[in-house]
Amino acid sequence: MSDEMVRLLVGAVLLVHGIAHVGAIGALLWVRSGHPTGAGSWTAARTWAAPAMSPDGAARLAMTIDGVALVGFVLTALAFWGIVLPTDVWRPLGVVSAVISASGIVVFLGTWPRFNTVAALIVNAAVIAAALVDWPPASVLAV
Repeated sequence: MSDEMVRLLVGAVLLVHGIAHVGAIGALLWVRSGHPTGAGSWTAARTWAAPAMSPDGAARLAMTIDGVALVGFVLTALAFWGIVLPTDVWRPLGVVSAVISASGIVVFLGTWPRFNTVAALIVNAAVIAAALVDWPPASVLAV
């Protein structure tokens, strides 16, 4: 696979993963606005870490985590492509975003649909692994 294709695909995965957090926020807003049946397989936010937390408080916390992950991954994609931010910040920014995203998933385990949970955890783990092994090579990042 060419460097250009890797650059396009990796950046796209980072961007799509970031934007996907909008779906979580939207589902939480839908449930929070009085639709007790949920939004598809999304349910009201609840956390095993603080079972006494009110549903409204849990939703606010979950939306905050998702909002930070959303912004983090969009900025990570832009840095990966060398847009707005230098390419050398994509790895640390990506790791921080992945840890925030994964933390939200773990804290709210069972709130999100299984496919979304597994897919998001895989992307988060891949971002962390890529940073640890210094992948992709510098030639991919060169503009």
